[in-house]
Amino acid sequence: MGNAEIKDVNLELLIATMNRSSLHFLVDLFPFSDYKKFNILIVNQTTEANLLHSDIENIKVVNSFEKGLSKSRNLAILEATGDICLFVDDDVKFKSNFDYLILEAHIQNMQAAIITFKMENFDGELFKAYPKVLKHDLNSIQSVNSVVISFKREKILASNLLFDVNFGLGSVFETADEYIFMRDALKLNLKPRFKPELILSHPVFSSGQLDATDKNIFGVSALFCKYYGVFSYFKLIHHLYLLFNQNKINTSQIFRKFKVGLSGIKKYKSLKK
Repeated sequence: MGNAEIKDVNLELLIATMNRSSLHFLVDLFPFSDYKKFNILIVNQTTEANLLHSDIENIKVVNSFEKGLSKSRNLAILEATGDICLFVDDDVKFKSNFDYLILEAHIQNMQAAIITFKMENFDGELFKAYPKVLKHDLNSIQSVNSVVISFKREKILASNLLFDVNFGLGSVFETADEYIFMRDALKLNLKPRFKPELILSHPVFSSGQLDATDKNIFGVSALFCKYYGVFSYFKLIHHLYLLFNQNKINTSQIFRKFKVGLSGIKKYKSLKK
């Protein structure tokens, strides 16, 4: 529907990208329409020698010299002006009615500060086994990817909800940024909801392929420390046991992976001193 407005409520797309000097990358995000019809805020993490500019009124650019996806998302929250906002990566493809679905969901759920949706990969397969619940809980938020998180801007600002900058791509721990954001939303009683509608597609990616990498075990162990304190060591052992049972690690790897997890816990503790 373009430049989406329902009952004077507008949608703004908060796009995280890096090292862009042209708006041309936006063409691929909207295969059904001209990107100039949409309200867009682009956070371009870059250098002073490679800046992005926009002369289109409804497309705003913020060039940032920081690194990390969570820092980009946080800056977008603070710089946004839309009533309803959606976090976006620079490699998605929107469905033709995505804006209507988002705005309709928020109007029908005025108390919900956050509403998440479904996405698929470029092969047309759903990304996750999505939950049957409509009200998010500690289990259902594990299915959430950041690019399907929409929110009422004023409610998020009033609650001071931001991403934990220690987690996410480009951060110390390159995982769990969406989970922490959604868990904080539950803690703040922001009434996050799930709307089982498909709004976009994303390149094929299997998070299961990364479960046993050192980087993921390092980050997940830090997450355990964040929420479970001294019990994080037991959570780490259980996590490795599950990976072993799923044939993602073998017997010869267990001790080394345990040491990687211990280093993640130690690093998180050092950051919190």
